[in-house]
Amino acid sequence: MTTRSTRSPRRRTVVALAVVLAVLSGFVVRLVDIQVVNADQHIEDSMELSLGSAQKLYGARGEIVDDEGQTLAGSILLYDGVLSPMNVAPIKKEVDGKTVTTSVADQAAQMAAITGQTADEIEQIITDALAENPNSQFAYLAQSLTTEQYRALADLGYSYLTFSPHPSRTYPDGAVGGNLVGFVGSDGAALAGLEKTEDSCLASEDGEVLYQKGADGVVIPGTETETAAVDGGTLKLTINRDLEWYMQQLIAEQTQNMGAQSGTITVVDVKTGQIKAAAEYPTVDPNDIEASSSDDWYSRIFKDTFEPGSTFKPLTAASLLDSGAATMETTVSASSLEYFADGARVRDAFVHPAYNYHLTGVLVDSSNAGISKFAELESAETRYDYLKKFGIGIGSAIGFSGEQSGLIYPADEWGTQTFYNTAFGQGLTTTVPELVGAYQAIANDGVKIPLSLVDSCTSADGTVTKPDTSDTTQVISSETAEDVQQMMENVAIQGDLSDQVQVPGYRIAFKTGTGEKSDGNGGYKAGVYFTTMIGFAPADDPQYVVAVTLDEPTKVTSSAATAPAFQKAMTQVLKTFRVMPSDTQPTILSKFG
Repeated sequence: MTTRSTRSPRRRTVVALAVVLAVLSGFVVRLVDIQVVNADQHIEDSMELSLGSAQKLYGARGEIVDDEGQTLAGSILLYDGVLSPMNVAPIKKEVDGKTVTTSVADQAAQMAAITGQTADEIEQIITDALAENPNSQFAYLAQSLTTEQYRALADLGYSYLTFSPHPSRTYPDGAVGGNLVGFVGSDGAALAGLEKTEDSCLASEDGEVLYQKGADGVVIPGTETETAAVDGGTLKLTINRDLEWYMQQLIAEQTQNMGAQSGTITVVDVKTGQIKAAAEYPTVDPNDIEASSSDDWYSRIFKDTFEPGSTFKPLTAASLLDSGAATMETTVSASSLEYFADGARVRDAFVHPAYNYHLTGVLVDSSNAGISKFAELESAETRYDYLKKFGIGIGSAIGFSGEQSGLIYPADEWGTQTFYNTAFGQGLTTTVPELVGAYQAIANDGVKIPLSLVDSCTSADGTVTKPDTSDTTQVISSETAEDVQQMMENVAIQGDLSDQVQVPGYRIAFKTGTGEKSDGNGGYKAGVYFTTMIGFAPADDPQYVVAVTLDEPTKVTSSAATAPAFQKAMTQVLKTFRVMPSDTQPTILSKFG
């Protein structure tokens, strides 16, 4: 029998145990709440109270690749080497039972051999940091170290040396396509070219890891939370890297040979509107932009405007034929100097008597007076409308960074002289993309396809986005386009430069232009020209348009300055894309009626 005196202590023990268990249960529940249920919120709170640490996770900026996937721009990791100056001291080690001391000078020499500095420079970094703060724990040894340098320095095993990685941009082919690809700043911000235009595709998103450390500096388990970095997308261009390299060497050579200020070569696929090469000289190496003048950091192909000269005559001929204002048999009488109403006058580059010109003859002889006489057969409004349909004055669909548009005033603002001048490419301006776009339409049986420089963007998750190139326009009829193609082929057969531009085995069509340059005061510079040669091949089945420009050539000032580069460029294009030689004979057209 249990007495009352025995039951009381037991009861008290049970009650005390129950209380203890209840308290422990409360602690367990609270601990689970803190470390599991609401762990993220509490970690965020601790971070706000500076009780935690964070590590950035860098996303890689996307690559820029050519039409075959070859890298034009990519991302790498570089490292900043950081010293703790107060901890730099001679190091003693046991080697084969002997104590060996490595002095600070020896350590500096070992690091200098890796970084490319001198030992004295490194010692000075340490001295300067300690002079400013005897307890200094931070000074840059060197910034933007390569992976190889980082590994070599880390292998030295110096505890006072740490490394901070950061992403950087690299351009394996240097200046090849430099004006197109563009570059980024030291902070990774896109500054020029496709790096800037297509930043929405290429840009990455950095992530981070948040965690807490104990007093000993060790990460507290369970406190880590990670926001993953997102890499940028891969930008695939329509550019062919090998062709771009060749064209860049070619235009550099021709620009220098002709003593010109600058030059460009542009290649467009007739059937797709894709730009396969866009080469320029001078150019920029995105790896070292400071090595080039800031004037050369942009793309002249997209940013420069010019008066195109006689390259506009095929456009004027196309509008005349397509509108029904003239036919291939229509003739006009024109001498080398013609006077028109209201004091307007037009002069040819060579002296000749009055010729009874067909449109073919006007293009072959590049007669300003002849095309002006033909221009009288249709209204200014009609010609203006056709020029707009060809894309003159409206830019391109590419939207390149800083891209300009040509300038052509509305027809009702043309004076008498402007009416005639615009027929042969003066009194207005255009750009290379506008001009090659117009010729693409002529070569493509009158169908204009928007030019493109970007093939696709493939995001980090594999989603592929392509630009919309469906906005095609029938600018002129296929019959008109075929007539203009034949006339331009006859320029290549009967014109003054025919011997210089022939590509054996292929039928070629082209037109030249020697545009005067404005003096900024309403007139033109004397003896200074912007020269162009643009054409397509094979003439019987056009596949590629090639345009060559030179700004102010001095050794040969006419468009003949562009002929050698045009011939070599067209030859290389046909070879690169394995275009079959022509197997038909051209139609020889009469110049005169």
